[in-house]
Amino acid sequence: MTGQTVATAHWRALDRDGEDKCRLAMMDHGWMLVGHARFRDATGWAALDYVVRCDEGWHTLSCDVSGTQGGGAVALRLERNGADWTLNDTPQPDLRGATDVDLGFTPATNLMPIRRLPEVGTIRTCAAWLRVPGPLLDPLHQSYRRERGGYVHYAAEETGFAAYLEVDEHGFVTGYPGLWEAVP
Repeated sequence: MTGQTVATAHWRALDRDGEDKCRLAMMDHGWMLVGHARFRDATGWAALDYVVRCDEGWHTLSCDVSGTQGGGAVALRLERNGADWTLNDTPQPDLRGATDVDLGFTPATNLMPIRRLPEVGTIRTCAAWLRVPGPLLDPLHQSYRRERGGYVHYAAEETGFAAYLEVDEHGFVTGYPGLWEAVP
């Protein structure tokens, strides 16, 4: 990968055995997030690598996920062209208008909406929510509100999940209650 590294993150899973490491790089015309998630779930061990490409305004352009999970191969490519999305070149009309990708197995993809979040206020966004195995892909309407002390209130409409996320100066989540914590 080319580009200048801006920040790195390393998390430990709190709800299962696992960890995730990623790197954020500034590219000529946007951003790239490259990560490596290793965890055990109901299907067994997973080793998933991901690359998320964003424009200069932190909107997802594409995302690749590859590796293994539960003994099977994973090879997925999500792409956004304007308001339209494809998964492995198959149109995904339910995702029309989504601006972000949310990889359900890592806290890394909370970074993009957090980077767009103003110092005061709330943003609402829709993400292409990708879960594996499956893959399962659905729209996920989310809101982010900056709070005092390095916290961001996060809520996901479809799941009813809400939490106060601890966030570092780069926008990476450092504390995701019950799910992830940053490794120093």
